[in-house]
Amino acid sequence: MAAVRLLRCKVIAYPPIEVLKSCRALSQSCYGALLKKSNYGLNPASNQFKVNKQFLRIAGSSNDKNNASVIHANKDNGLQIHSDVTTSHATTVDQLLPIYLQISKIRLTGLVLITSIGGFILAPGDTIISSLLFTSLGVGLSACSANAINQWLEVPYDSQMARTRNRVLVRGLITPVHAMTFAAVTGISSVALLYFTTNPLTASLAAFNIFLYTCMYTPSKRLGIGNTWLGAIVGALPPLMGWAAKTGGIDIGALVLAGILYSWQFPHFNALSWNLKADYSRAGYRMMAVTHPELCRKVSLRHATALTIFSCLLPICDLTPWWFALYSLPTNAWFIWLAWRFYKDANNQSARKLFRFSLYYLPLIIGTMFISKLVHKDQSVGEKENDGD
Repeated sequence: MAAVRLLRCKVIAYPPIEVLKSCRALSQSCYGALLKKSNYGLNPASNQFKVNKQFLRIAGSSNDKNNASVIHANKDNGLQIHSDVTTSHATTVDQLLPIYLQISKIRLTGLVLITSIGGFILAPGDTIISSLLFTSLGVGLSACSANAINQWLEVPYDSQMARTRNRVLVRGLITPVHAMTFAAVTGISSVALLYFTTNPLTASLAAFNIFLYTCMYTPSKRLGIGNTWLGAIVGALPPLMGWAAKTGGIDIGALVLAGILYSWQFPHFNALSWNLKADYSRAGYRMMAVTHPELCRKVSLRHATALTIFSCLLPICDLTPWWFALYSLPTNAWFIWLAWRFYKDANNQSARKLFRFSLYYLPLIIGTMFISKLVHKDQSVGEKENDGD
């Protein structure tokens, strides 16, 4: 009879795990392949599954009796997770607020807000503060919803990555039902708010972005490198939402702004994933840095260069004064230089430098847009009056 090894770890009773539990009848070979991808190993001599100790530390000490479950692992029955010990969850407002901020990926949501506000302000027409506030709130809620669903879907994989193993759902700080309730409330509120305070187009873009991020981009990360292009589309939509909220439509200027966000995604994420190749590989994510490293470097340089082209198109679309093309040149040139260094000598240091500067790139470019418009406002008005004459 196969030996059974009992291990104690945090409860990971989330729907994706339940799917695994319902598939115990899989053949030993298929299940062994799954465990190999999940950083488990099979010891043929003892017929025991050996779990990576790092996995047991994903939520802290494995001796925490308040957050433990018993895992029965053997080659005949597969991995069986029994939540026989109750997990304590956050219940008070003081406990839930930081958890909601974490599950919303608040820093990423903040970046989404910055780009949508930029699209709103740069769009033609008068800027109405109340409309801007409603748009920002609606876009922010849609980002919170999408990020919460994303984390709910990826708990089994997040638990295997050093970068994500401390996320609230992996640690069991709230239940999966609680997380999905939060996602549903924020998502429905977002679409309804944008529909009634802006226009149906903006609400539709918000709903589409939630769908694209959770139902297409998230599962595609385990299928092929096309996920990076899908993710770039997701990141390009917020300025379109801001533009549509103000004008009720989308024109060439909005598409140029979206193009900047689209191209920025590639050097940003490719540099990030380069230093996380081991994590992504362990979790089974098919990123360019893992499966196509040469293409990863080429695409980063290609889109870093494209950002300069998009910056020059902004004055042509009358979104900024012509001075913006000159003011943005140092930022774009440095970004291209870092992408070139990453392309020629891809290593942890060059990837880290490219990634860190990518975090500053968008605030710098958007800030330069606003400053150039303010500084050369009178000049722009004079040019329009001369064109009218």
